[in-house]
Formats: sequence, C-alpha cells, structure tokens
Amino acid sequence: MVTRDVRRRLYREILRVALWEGRLLRFIEEGRTSGFYHAGRGQEATAVGATAVLRQDDYLLYDHRGMGHAITKGVPIDRLFGDFLGTTQGTTGGLGAGIVHIAWPEVGVLGQSGTLGGSFPIAAGAGLSIRHRNTDQVVLCFFGDGAANRGTFHEAANAAALWKLPVIWLCENNGYAVSVPAAEALSVPQVADRAAAYGMPGEVVDGMDPDAVYTAVAAAVDRARAGAGPTLIEAMTYRFRGHYEGDPTNYRTAEELAAWQARDPLTTYPERMLQAGDATREWLRATHDEVAAEIEEAATVALRGEKPGPSRILQHVYA
Repeated sequence: MVTRDVRRRLYREILRVALWEGRLLRFIEEGRTSGFYHAGRGQEATAVGATAVLRQDDYLLYDHRGMGHAITKGVPIDRLFGDFLGTTQGTTGGLGAGIVHIAWPEVGVLGQSGTLGGSFPIAAGAGLSIRHRNTDQVVLCFFGDGAANRGTFHEAANAAALWKLPVIWLCENNGYAVSVPAAEALSVPQVADRAAAYGMPGEVVDGMDPDAVYTAVAAAVDRARAGAGPTLIEAMTYRFRGHYEGDPTNYRTAEELAAWQARDPLTTYPERMLQAGDATREWLRATHDEVAAEIEEAATVALRGEKPGPSRILQHVYA
C-alpha cells in the first residue's frame, strides 16, 4: 500500500535524484568531468519507485541511467560526485573516471556491466546465491528496451524462471535504444509480453507514476521472497535529455518530448500529493530546501578530493 509516509519518501528521493543530477550537469558544463554521462532526467519515478521497495541487503544492478537507482539504494551522494570528478572522494578512489560503473556492496549495489546485457547473468547468479544461502533477499535488475534484445537476457530469464530465482527484471522502456525506436527493434508489442515464454508473470506499468511502479515492484518482491520466482516488469517512461550529453536527439520530435514532459513526476507528483492531503506547500518547500542544501554540501565535500597520482599506478593491479 502506498501510504502518506511512502509518498513523502518517494517524493524526497525523486527530488534528491533530480537535484543531484542537476548539480552534476553543472560540473560537466564547467569541464570538471571526463567521459560520457547518460542523464536520467524524466525517468526518476521508475528508478525511485522500484528501488525504494528494497531492503538494504537486497541486490541491485542498474543500467545506463543508473544514478537514481544508486542514490535511492543508499550510495553516498558525495561519493558519486567524486566518481565523476575522478577524485579520491569517489567510490573507486579516483580510478574509475570516465564512464562510471559503480559498485557499493554495503547497500547491495552490484554495479553495471561495461557491456550492456552483461548484468543479466550476474543478476541470475546473485539470485542463485540467495537460493543456496537460503535467505529471503531479492535481486532487482534494471535494463532498457534495447538491452532486452540481448541474448544474455533470454538465457538469464530462462534460468531464473526454471530455478525460481528471486529476481525482478525491470525494463525501463524509454522508447529508444540510443536512437532506434522500440517499435523497430522489438518483435512483440511490449517487452513484458516475453514473460509468458519463460513461465513468469509479466506486467506493464506507467513508469512516470511512482505509485504504480512501487506497487508493482512490491508485489513482485513479495512473490520472490515467498519462493515463487521471478517477475518481468516493464515501466513505460521517457528520458528528457539525449542518450548521452551531446546527443543531438534529431530522431524524435519536439512535440513528442513536450507530451512526455507534461507528465514529469517532479511536477505532477507533488501536485497529486497536495490533492490527496499527503503534503502541504510548506512541507514541499521545506523538503526542497533541505534536499538542495544536502546536494550542495555533498558537492563541496566531493571537491575536496584529490586526483590519483603516479604513486597509485599499481594499486589494485594483480599478476
């Protein structure tokens, strides 16, 4: 059930994710970072709504736009800033600057594979480890509509269903695999339609609605903890920025973008909370100010980190 307390947490996390990314984009504009960044603006409702269901000891694997997932799961936001700044403050101590792949085992974040689709067998493996250890943990594996066509997905989905592994497969369908429309790459109308082939439940949800995502994932998590096996959830969402920073996005229309922006969870969700009596404008303002201050403090802490020097060239290198 999505209670007032749950809605308040979801809104706060959506705000944290959006403001954190906004601050990172300022770092990018200032030339303080290197490598590519895949912005998740617009997809916060899916990232937060799904991840907020998990316990700290549950496992999470994310995809391209994974910072919202990591933030909601509990990775320290100053560490995330440090990773993109390439300093010792980052989770990799400054050794992973560029396209950042973050693992933070303390909160169950197993990271992202450098090859899209590589997370699928890792998720199945984590689920198998849970079965062997006889715990009630679950694995939440995010992926995009493009990665859903990788062979590793079919292999891992089949294994998870066959062995009833506690894995929730969550496809963030934002309509495009880089620039290829989903309709031109999928053999079925919806990715969730493929669930039937593996004998698992499949569900399509509104990925712009945090409540809908939270409710669907909560049911799938309960099912997995009870030993009933995996679920495939497809969240229909949209990225407001390009596939990467600098993407000209000439494969979509301004009208299409505007239609999705009208459903921006950052603006629609607080209005729904006001109408339901779950928040007041004063609470919303105070929450915004608190989160903005938290983000700025984290950015300040991250900037104190240093670039790794030559003395660390052999660190974490084994023969």
